[in-house]
Amino acid sequence: MSDATTKETRQFETEVGQLLHLMIHSLYSNKEIFMRELISNASDACDKLRFAALADDSLMADDPDLRIEVEFDKDARTITVRDNGIGMTRDEVVENIGTIAKSGTAEFLKSLTGDQAKDSHLIGQFGVGFYSSFIVADRVTLRTRKAGEPADAAVTWESSGESGYTIEPITKESRGTEVILHLREGEDEFLDGWRLRSIIRKYSDHVPLPIKMRKEDDKEKDEWETVNKANALWTLPKNEISDDEYKEFYKHVAHDFEDPLAWTHNRVEGKYEYTSLLYIPSKAPFDLYEPKQSHGIKLYVQRVFIMEDNENLMPRYLRFVRGVLDSNDLPLNVSREILQSNRVIENMKSGSVKKILGLLESMAKNEPEKYAEFWKEFGRVMKEGPVEDSANRERVLKLLRFASTHNDSDAQNVSLEDYIGRMKEGQEKIYYITADSYNAAKNSPHLEVFKKKGIEVLLMFDRVDEWMMGFISDFDGKSFQSVAKGELDLSKIKAEESEEEKKKHKEEEKAAKKILKKLKKALGDKVEDVRLSERLTDSPSCIVLSEYEMALYMQQLMKQAGQDVPTSKPVLEINPSHPIVKRMEQEKDDERFNGWAELLLDQAILAEGGQLEDPAGFVHRMNDMMLTLSK
Repeated sequence: MSDATTKETRQFETEVGQLLHLMIHSLYSNKEIFMRELISNASDACDKLRFAALADDSLMADDPDLRIEVEFDKDARTITVRDNGIGMTRDEVVENIGTIAKSGTAEFLKSLTGDQAKDSHLIGQFGVGFYSSFIVADRVTLRTRKAGEPADAAVTWESSGESGYTIEPITKESRGTEVILHLREGEDEFLDGWRLRSIIRKYSDHVPLPIKMRKEDDKEKDEWETVNKANALWTLPKNEISDDEYKEFYKHVAHDFEDPLAWTHNRVEGKYEYTSLLYIPSKAPFDLYEPKQSHGIKLYVQRVFIMEDNENLMPRYLRFVRGVLDSNDLPLNVSREILQSNRVIENMKSGSVKKILGLLESMAKNEPEKYAEFWKEFGRVMKEGPVEDSANRERVLKLLRFASTHNDSDAQNVSLEDYIGRMKEGQEKIYYITADSYNAAKNSPHLEVFKKKGIEVLLMFDRVDEWMMGFISDFDGKSFQSVAKGELDLSKIKAEESEEEKKKHKEEEKAAKKILKKLKKALGDKVEDVRLSERLTDSPSCIVLSEYEMALYMQQLMKQAGQDVPTSKPVLEINPSHPIVKRMEQEKDDERFNGWAELLLDQAILAEGGQLEDPAGFVHRMNDMMLTLSK
C-alpha cells in the first residue's frame, strides 16, 4: 500500500490506454463536447452536495451558492472548469477518475470497427465523461477536496492520457473540484471567451446552475457573469422550448453523445403535482444488461435535486429511459428507503410508465421505421415487460415484435395484432417456437406441417423469449401454444386436404402400430412415449416436451451456468411415411433396430438444441445406418 501522504504514480489498465487513444482520434471531429462533459460532471457534483446538505447543512455553510466557473489563460494555454460541489477523497479519485467504465471496456473495444464515424458513435454511447478532456489537452490536472474535509485533505491527480497518472496530497482552501486542461498545440481556438461562451450556451444553457465566466470587458478580470440561462428546462412551457434545446438537455442529463429517439414532457396536476421530462435514447447504453445501471431518472423536489435513481422510478424493463421527475409533494429529506414505499413515488412511476408506453404506441403506429430502430436497441428488455408489469401487460404485449414464418427474414417486425389479423379460419391459437437462433427456429422439424398448411408461426430466438412465454398464456382472447410442446390438434383449422390424403393418413396410422410398439420397447425409459406425429411431413422424427417444460437449448444453458435442471423424458414423435421409418419396419435384426431407434431419438434431440450423453455412440450408429443403406 502507498502512503496517502506521498506522491504516487499509477499505471492505466491496458484497455483504458487503448480506449483513450481511440477516443482522442475518433472524437476529434466533435472535440468541443469536452466542455459539455466537464460541465455535466460539475453539475452532478453540485447536485450531490445539495442532497448531502439536507442531512448536514454544515457541508455548504461556508459557501452556500452552488455554481460552476469556467476560465482560460492564454499565456499558460489552459482552460479551467471549477465547481464548489461535493468534491472527492483520494480513494474516490482513484475509483472514479483512475478507471474508465469498470465493466464492458473489453467488449466495447471488440465492437470498434476502425471506421472513425461509426466508432465516434460507439464511444459516445459508451460514455467517456471526464476523459473527453484529452481530445484537446495533452495534460490534465484535477484538484479536489471533499466537502466537510479539512483543507489539507485535498488531492491532485494528473495525467497525459498515455501510460498512467500521478496522485498526491495538496492543500486546497475551498471544497469542490477543478479540472485544468493544458491544451495541445493547435487548439488555441478554445482560448477565446466568445468561443467558450458559445459552446456553453450550445450544450449547457439549461443546466439548472449558474455557469460563470469572467466579464470580457472587465480589465481587472475580477467580475464574473452568468453565461447560461440556468433555468430548469422542464419547468418551462413546451411551446417555449425548441427541439434543439430538448436534445441538448437530454445529452446533459443522460451523459449521451447521441440525440434522443423521442421524448415526452408533461405537467401533472391534481391530487399529486409533478413534472416529467422523459427521453428514449437512440442507442442502448453499454450497461443495459448489467445488474445496476450507472444512470437513471433524476428526481427533484421543487427543483432541488434529490438523487439519480435507476430502481424505483421506472420498472426494470424501462431501465433505458432517462430524464427528470420533479415533485411538489415529496419532502426534501426523501431517502432511498422512502422511495420504495411511497404513494407519491408510486403515482409518479405509474403515470410515467403510461406516458412512455403511450409514446412508444404512437411511434409504432405513426413512425414504424423509427420504432424498428427502437426495437433493434431495446426489444429484448421490452420482453421483460409482460412478466414484470402486470398492470400494463396488454399494452406491452401490443408493443412486442417477433420474426415469423410469414416473412423469410430474421427481422423482428411482426406484432401480435398482425399475427391475429392473418390467422386461418378456425384457428384459435397463436403458434410459436423458441430456439437459440433464427436458423434453428426457422428450420425446426416442428414447423413442417404448419408450412404445408400455410399456418403462420412466430419465431422466437432471443434468450428472454423462453422465460417470457412461461408467464404468458394468452393475448386478445387467443391462447399461445408452442409448436414444440404438448399435443397438437390442427383439425379445426381450414386447410386444403384431399380425401385421398385423409385416407392415406388413416392407413398409415393403422400400419404404424407395430413399429410404435417396437420403438417404445427399444427406447424404454429414455422417452415418456412414442407416437405418430401431426407435425412432421419431411423429417423422420422429432421430440415433444410437455407443455410446461423448458426448451432443451435453455436447459443446456442452465446446466452450463451451474443451475440444477429437473430431469424429464421427452415424447418421441415419428413420421410413418418417411423412408427411414419404412426401412426400419422391415428390419429383422433386433440389435440394429434398437440402434436405429436410438438414432431417431438422438437426431431429434440435436435438432432441438439438446446435447447427447453419448456422442461417440451416435456417430457409431449413424455410420452403421449409412453402411447398411448403401448396400
